[in-house]
Amino acid sequence: MNQKILPASTSMKEFELFLKSPYEIGVMLEVHIAQLKNISQMARQKGKQMIYHIDMIHGIKNDDYATEYICQEYKPFGIISTKSNVILKAKQKGVLAVQRVFLLDSHALEKSYRLVEKTKPDYIEVLPGAMPWMIKEVKERLNTPIFAGGLIRTRKEVENALEAGATAITTSKIELWQNWLK
Repeated sequence: MNQKILPASTSMKEFELFLKSPYEIGVMLEVHIAQLKNISQMARQKGKQMIYHIDMIHGIKNDDYATEYICQEYKPFGIISTKSNVILKAKQKGVLAVQRVFLLDSHALEKSYRLVEKTKPDYIEVLPGAMPWMIKEVKERLNTPIFAGGLIRTRKEVENALEAGATAITTSKIELWQNWLK
């Protein structure tokens, strides 16, 4: 993936800013299922590709049936989820599968390693992404491309995450979207 910043939208206003940006790929968080048709159409009209965080789509359960529906109905570029069955279904449907993992403590990390080894996602999204030493460890252990997200607030933190091995940064911080291009 050539794009180093993946703008993440938490509202229609943010999504519209993404549509006006030069970025090709964006992430949609916190959306109601009733908005997805409109979001998909708007993105397609602007030549944008969307990754939907299925765990945050309100009005639909985050399971493999919902994943199949989203993949067939809205044809996303990718799906993000913490659920292994969602990742497996996205992969089966030929959609980019991003396994979200939380770096809470050693136990959670080991559990995440086992989960990723089972699902073999296309990417892992690690949160918080403001810990470059953990990005490096996860990448070395799993040899899977990484998106870093969560608590990345400055350009320097973006650079640190990328230097540690992250392929891209997911962020809803609009200033980072805009400042990265300068």
